Amino acid sequence: MEFSPLTALSPLDGRYARQTAALREFFSESAYLKARVRVEVEWLIALSEAGLPELKEISEKGKAFLRGLVESFDMQSCLGIKEIEKTTNHDVKAVEYWIKAQVANDEELASASEFIHFGCTSDDINNASHALMLTAGRVALVDYLETVRSKIAEYAHLWANVPMLARTHGQTATPTTVGKEFANFAIRLGREIEAIKAIRILAKLNGAVGNYNAHIIAYPEVDWEAVSKKVVEERLGVNFQTHSTQIEPHDYMAALFDATVRANTILLDLDRDVWSYISLGYFKQKLKEGEVGSSTMPHKVNPIDFENSEGNLGIANALLTHLAQKLPISRFQRDLTDSTVLRNLGVGFGYCFIAYGSLMRGLGKLELNEARLAEDLDRAWEVLAEAIQTVMRRYGVPKPYEQLKALTRGKGITPETLRDFIVGLEIPADAKETLLQLTPATYLGKAPELARRA
Repeated sequence: MEFSPLTALSPLDGRYARQTAALREFFSESAYLKARVRVEVEWLIALSEAGLPELKEISEKGKAFLRGLVESFDMQSCLGIKEIEKTTNHDVKAVEYWIKAQVANDEELASASEFIHFGCTSDDINNASHALMLTAGRVALVDYLETVRSKIAEYAHLWANVPMLARTHGQTATPTTVGKEFANFAIRLGREIEAIKAIRILAKLNGAVGNYNAHIIAYPEVDWEAVSKKVVEERLGVNFQTHSTQIEPHDYMAALFDATVRANTILLDLDRDVWSYISLGYFKQKLKEGEVGSSTMPHKVNPIDFENSEGNLGIANALLTHLAQKLPISRFQRDLTDSTVLRNLGVGFGYCFIAYGSLMRGLGKLELNEARLAEDLDRAWEVLAEAIQTVMRRYGVPKPYEQLKALTRGKGITPETLRDFIVGLEIPADAKETLLQLTPATYLGKAPELARRA
């Protein structure tokens, strides 16, 4: 069957191909091969600068040619490596042989070709490549999350003063504002974005079991840890992992994925709340010409974007949680279970991107229904019981909570009922007047101020 978005097995490359296209640059097989070539090239150049008697420093022209293999890396390059892999059945060795083939006609570089992959185990190349991929992928992820956070904060500011009946346990509760509820999500998400950004991405280049054994037996006089650190930090731009087995232990990956899961969980919480507010009529959704809400009920305008976001956040979190829990575990100095799992980095990020896109579309359709918000507030005068009994406590009125409980619990309360109760209270006149002026729509505390601080 010919491949197309309609025949793709995964919706990432099928139905949602457009939403995930940006991630191919970082997480595709092509991107992985390109990263491996970069690591091999920078390692070779660093070796040539390390003063090894048998390897002269590569000229600037030679270095430019090697780095050009990375800059010009294209689909033809990928196909060349994959053709070699048909024989080697080993993708890292195929990269090594491909680079050797590229330099075969250059006298200077051909003479240095046996130092390509010198002292390296496959995971030296792979773990450093994953570090490069995740560095770029994290930038894209954070950029998207910050776009989402900005939209949430925009609504926090826009609706900072719009009163809304809060609900605890699904029941009427002390009023808030629409903006304050969005602010809660903006602040929570902002913290997790900072946590994602703060994680130190690590890489190692230290040989078969992490001890530089082969390096030292060949050149005991060289400070191999310093050479490795220079390549990782100065050439690849990530942080140096000092201790490992054959594989980098992937703890930083677990931290990165866990932080992303926390950010996603906050957005999933937002999806469900907004879905519920739409159900209550607090929001309307902008209509899209030609769109259908139901195959049988023409009137429906469904909150499909929030539902799509919720579903894909669930898939993303399931994958990222598995990555975080599996990758730091390896039998003895290594087993191969991490290799196949690591090929799904882009899948986890892909479902994040689908979810973020759906959420942004959903947020963009929201229209506030202030009349419905006001109607609910005006039917919930019992929420002022908290305010009244708290003022009663201040002035020593006996059993204030119990009095308000008897007056309001499970009952429909009118403004007149509360007014008569307040008038009969033995409290100072100014306090009584404050309570008499209070309405559900004005009992907001610092909600507007807190909303504007998002």
